[in-house]
Parts: sequence; structure tokens; C-alpha cells
Amino acid sequence: MKLTVVGCSGSFPSAESACSSYLVEADGYRLLLDMGNGALGELQRHCGLYDLDAIFLSHLHADHCIDMCAYFVARYYRHDGGRCDPIPVYGPEGTEHRLTTAYADTPSASSMSEVFDFHTVKPSTFDIGPFTVHTERVAHPVEAYGIRVEYGGRSLTYSGDTGLSPALEELARDSDLFLCEAAFTHGKENIPDLHLNGREAGETAARAGARRLVLTHIPPWTDPQVNLADARAVYDGPVELAAPRVSYEI
Repeated sequence: MKLTVVGCSGSFPSAESACSSYLVEADGYRLLLDMGNGALGELQRHCGLYDLDAIFLSHLHADHCIDMCAYFVARYYRHDGGRCDPIPVYGPEGTEHRLTTAYADTPSASSMSEVFDFHTVKPSTFDIGPFTVHTERVAHPVEAYGIRVEYGGRSLTYSGDTGLSPALEELARDSDLFLCEAAFTHGKENIPDLHLNGREAGETAARAGARRLVLTHIPPWTDPQVNLADARAVYDGPVELAAPRVSYEI
């Protein structure tokens, strides 16, 4: 698999990065994990507007899904005259309603479903293209899911947004790459079931036996070097900060 960081800023875009969005590719298939603020523009550096094969939305906060409204425009009003066939979109209960409401003036209440084939995510195992995926509910104020993507004997786990979560630890068990949020700073913010800090991300990776840790979803007001040092203090494997336009072979 190839993982490309499209955007990795938490809560709102930074001067350097769009919000959460990650492109996973294998066997010619392109799966996008989340499409937060600014992601659609950055995505076009890595693939064409109509080259995605499926989209997974971890949850329905704007910094993970709001550019789906712009993507609706690109697919519904395609400039060459042919409306796009529906692309599979996997998201929590109410995803279609959330996006329709956010767009505000779609031609009809069902217009989103003309270009997006919505599938409701629950804790389960299923296939998306060539990938086997496992989804589990994680700890966040809204319905939110972590996802494990497997292909060719290799595995990628993406936390989405979460506080401490046994389910996330199991998803990341022996993962080749663990893409984990670290929005909070150890010793500063302490709000249960919202976000992880760098130390907690490192501890989760260590307990799970993940082979590589990449910290993501760090807001512009948080010092990423502190979170990186905190993760390294408790996790012995390779750990680094996610950065836009960086790719990983898994």
C-alpha cells in the first residue's frame, strides 16, 4: 500500500496544511480517508478529481468531512457535461443528511446520493475494493470510527479522532503503520473522550505493538515537537510527525 498525507492539520487548516485527509492506494485503487477543510484542493496534487474509487469518513466534524460539499459540486456539475456515477462513501449514521444540510441548497434532498453512494459504517469487517477494512467505534463526542486497512499482508491503522480507547488499541495491534491523532499536549489539556496527546498516542502504539507511529491531527496552536518528544519517551519504535505531501510505502 501507499499512504499519502493530503492534509493533517487538526481542527482547522494551518498555513502549511489542509485538515485531515489521507490517500491510500494499492492495485490501482484509490481510497481516501476523510476530506476535511482544504483537502479537495490539495488532493488534486496527487490524483485527478475523478480518480478516487471510494471515500471513508471517520466522523462528521467539519475538519474531517466538509470538503465533501465542494466535491459534490465537482461531481454533480461536471464541466464536460456528464454527471459522475456515484462513488462509494462510507460514513457514520446520518452522513448524507449532514452533507446535504451543510451544502444548504442542493437541487433536491436526494441530490447528494446521485453522485455519492452512501454506506453506513458500524463496527465490522468488510471489503473496499482490494482492501479488507476493520472499523471500530472510538471515544469522541460524536459517532466516530477508527479504521484498519489491510492489503497484501500489510496493515495501516488510522485513529480518526478519539480519546483513550481500547478499541483503537486493538485496531492498531501489530499494524505496520499507525496513523494516530495527537491533538492535545500532555499536562495541558485533559478532557476525556475527545483527543489524545502525544504521550497517549505513544503509549497506545506501544501497547498495540505497532511497528511505526505517525502523529497527526495536531492543531496549529499546539507545538508538534512537544508531542513528538512525548511520544518518543514512551514508544521505542520509529515515530514522526505527519506532513502534507509525504508518502509512505507500507
